[in-house]
Amino acid sequence: MRDGKLLAIAKRDDAGEWYLLPGGGQDMHESLHEAVRRECREELGADVIVGELLYVRDYIARHHEFAAVDDAHQVELMFACTLVGEPGVGTSPDAGQLGVAWLPIDRLDAVRLYPAALKALLTTGVRGYLGDVN
Repeated sequence: MRDGKLLAIAKRDDAGEWYLLPGGGQDMHESLHEAVRRECREELGADVIVGELLYVRDYIARHHEFAAVDDAHQVELMFACTLVGEPGVGTSPDAGQLGVAWLPIDRLDAVRLYPAALKALLTTGVRGYLGDVN
């Protein structure tokens, strides 16, 4: 987050453009902070300084709109990060990644952002365990 905006990955599907936070899986022998930095280089083309843990989310796909195409159960850790450099598309973008976007936090209701629960949380400052939310 910077200047009242959230940096997100942009994607598109049949319903239109949608957004999610940069990130992904953790490699064997890699610390959480190393994984965050690597994923940001791959998806944003920029390094980050990893800060405090803000949110923990369970994602159980069968409980959400993607149940027909996804059976994953993931635990997602969301950190505050300081961007080093300017973002673009990195060395190994997500499948279907169009680019990156700075989304105004006060207008997140106008976009499709996952997890959607972040829309309210980012404006209220509430942090912690989110549970199985979308």
